[in-house]
Amino acid sequence: MCRRSRSSWPGVREMAQPPTCTCSSTTEPAGPTRIIFPCAGQANTGQLTNLAAIQLTEEGYGNIACVALLAIGAEGVLANAKKAEEVVILDGCPMLCAKKIAAEQGIIPGQHIIVTELGIVKAGSRDYTDKDIETVVSAAWDGSGRTENPGKNGKKPGQGGCGCGNSCGGKC
Repeated sequence: MCRRSRSSWPGVREMAQPPTCTCSSTTEPAGPTRIIFPCAGQANTGQLTNLAAIQLTEEGYGNIACVALLAIGAEGVLANAKKAEEVVILDGCPMLCAKKIAAEQGIIPGQHIIVTELGIVKAGSRDYTDKDIETVVSAAWDGSGRTENPGKNGKKPGQGGCGCGNSCGGKC
């Protein structure tokens, strides 16, 4: 069985630095935090959520976290999600698996993006392009899927509570 190197996977680049793990309660991210939970489902749209979350982590938007650990109520990931300035849920399709998992654990997202609502058709697990990944990443940066859920400090995203440490000047 031939295995490709990670750098040859479509849409995956080598990271300059590994992302900060948000799964352990012993990990204390510096400054305000945004945690990203991708559904990481089997279809192309689910895979896009994971690839987009990795890219968003690399770009400094937030930190990817494991939705499977959230599903089982892992103490560390729950604590970090509750401490986060904002929780971002990336769902691949209208099944809303990641959002439902978060809701079961009492986690309400400040931003919820559904890939199929971005015009990407759900299909086989390898049917995606770099442009599809960028569509999801751009949607996050643009604030698509923002909810009325206030951030940790009672501020709504766009009012300095978005998790970027107000480096956006309150614009995101």
